[in-house]
Amino acid sequence: MDSQAFHNFFECCVGSWVSERTYHYLSHQEIERSRTTFQVAPITANLKQKVLNDNHYEAVDNLDVIPGFRLGFHTVSEAGEEVSQELRLLFVTTQEDATGLEGDYLRDRAYEEDRPIISHFRYSFASRELLMTTRYTRVVSVDSITLVNPDLRIRRILNYQRPPEESPLETVLLAGFGVEEKQP
Repeated sequence: MDSQAFHNFFECCVGSWVSERTYHYLSHQEIERSRTTFQVAPITANLKQKVLNDNHYEAVDNLDVIPGFRLGFHTVSEAGEEVSQELRLLFVTTQEDATGLEGDYLRDRAYEEDRPIISHFRYSFASRELLMTTRYTRVVSVDSITLVNPDLRIRRILNYQRPPEESPLETVLLAGFGVEEKQP
C-alpha cells in the first residue's frame, strides 16, 4: 500500500495551472471550448476543521495529514462568458487497499449548487487517477484528474442525468475533456 503516492499527487497539484477544455453538451448538441486559470494552495488545520463543520462531518483525527486545499479559478468560454469561484476542499480517506484509496471529498461550496457538499473519491496508485463522484440534485458529476507528470494533468468530466437511487448512470448530459499544464 502506498498512501504516500496519494500525498505526492496533491503536492504536484499545488500551484498555478492553465486548463484548455472542450465541453460536449449532448442534451442540445453543442460544443464549447474554454480556458481556465486556477490556483491551488494548502489550507491550515483551522480551515480544514471549518470545511468539516460546514458539512456536519464527524470529527477527524490528525487534520494535519488530511489533504486540504483552497482552489480558486477563473474560466472564460469561447463565447466570452466568465465564471470565477473559490472554495476549500478536503479528502478524507475511509478505505485503503493494494490498488488505491477511497473516501469522502468535502467542499465548503459545490460547483453546481451553492452549498457545502460531501462527495466520494477513489485514487488509483497504478494510473495516478483521482476519480470524484458528486450526486447533485439533478445531475451526477464524475470528474477524473490523471497526473501524467508533475506539470501535466488530463481532465475528464462526465455529467449524468441523476437516476433514481440504486439505478446505474446511463444518460450523459455533458462530456468535458481537458489538458491542464502547471505554470512556472
